[in-house]
Amino acid sequence: MHIILVEDDPSISQFVEQGLQQAGHQVEVLDNGRHALAMILSQSFDVAIVDRMLPGLDGLSLVKSLRAAQVNLPVLFLTALGGVDDRVEGLEAGADDYLTKPFAFSELLARISALTRRSGAPQMRSNLLQYGDLNMDLTEHSVTRQGQALDLQPKEYRILELFMRHPGKMITRTMLLEHVWDIHFDPQTSVVETHISRLRNKLEKPFNDSILLTVRGAGYKLYFNPKMQEAKPSANQGSNQGLAQ
Repeated sequence: MHIILVEDDPSISQFVEQGLQQAGHQVEVLDNGRHALAMILSQSFDVAIVDRMLPGLDGLSLVKSLRAAQVNLPVLFLTALGGVDDRVEGLEAGADDYLTKPFAFSELLARISALTRRSGAPQMRSNLLQYGDLNMDLTEHSVTRQGQALDLQPKEYRILELFMRHPGKMITRTMLLEHVWDIHFDPQTSVVETHISRLRNKLEKPFNDSILLTVRGAGYKLYFNPKMQEAKPSANQGSNQGLAQ
């Protein structure tokens, strides 16, 4: 599953992140409620784990904002505020479950599974992302195109993962800065453009086509043209699997 963890205590967030990753989940960690709200509204997640006491925007306000925006993402409050009134307040704000600190990690995993069962979301998302002739193995951190392994650096891998989670959709420069570099402002740097250029060389040059497109003045998108895919033979296999812009 793709899980967002919103927790401003570094020791707790590191512990939970490591445990969730070992359980096979993909985890995004943020320590600010306002930044978390922006990420949830712009990306797709299966579950949110949220602390109540957060900088930027407290947990209650975060959940209320999500529900006001008609976001039905399952939310679990993970917090030290464990009184009856606190739990009632959290659930009435729109949370689906409430777990107090200290907690057993096994119970956290069980509650996450219960949330996904109730919401109808898959309990375990496939570890393979596939779009066109690209395949990404989230467990092995490997990428292939037309069966060929691509040697991607960590930042390039994260950029491509974001595109493959939103195939055919525009990804803005701001979204890339937040997702890949955890930068929530525009630092007036060419780091995005540099990494996009390097990624393009690895995705496109060996296959003689263009699939990582620039949306002028707005961002980028990963796009496979099905008609061109049918018409153009593969550069490496001589089959009708090649792609073009």
